[in-house]
Amino acid sequence: MSKWRILGLLACLAGPLVAGAQQAAHQHGTVLLDVAVDASTLSLRLEAPLDSLLGFERAPRSDAERKAADTMRAQLGQAATMFGLDAAAGCVLQPPQISAPALEPGAKADEHAELVASYLFRCRQPGVLRVADLNGLLIAFPRIQRVEVQVAAPGGQWKQVLKRPQAMVKLVR
Repeated sequence: MSKWRILGLLACLAGPLVAGAQQAAHQHGTVLLDVAVDASTLSLRLEAPLDSLLGFERAPRSDAERKAADTMRAQLGQAATMFGLDAAAGCVLQPPQISAPALEPGAKADEHAELVASYLFRCRQPGVLRVADLNGLLIAFPRIQRVEVQVAAPGGQWKQVLKRPQAMVKLVR
């Protein structure tokens, strides 16, 4: 499956997610995870209310909040510890993209701010991937209680809802 086909599938999957997010109106404790498995890549897109990661969802107001935000970004940048993948797949993380406008210098103190993190793994043997283990994510961010997952893979598309302590995302049917 080509990169463009996967991106198309993700766009198709994102529509229901966006609609669901608009209906559910930003649920604290719930994060959304889009997963796409291609011939040589695994793509992950995590969307979370900042409250689910930090305990607040606005521009940091103190040194302690700024430090917490920096720590959160550093943790999310270490995707290998957040998302456990089968080592036999030989997946190598490309530089992650993490966006949280409310945490940028000079940001306004908006309420209900969110973070979006995108990860791309290049894999030598993606066919070996059966699950993605989210234990690292759940340990690092104990405020996450629910992960709503949408998967697009060679075997089809499906949804999965994980409620703490569940942490295994199925990558094959």
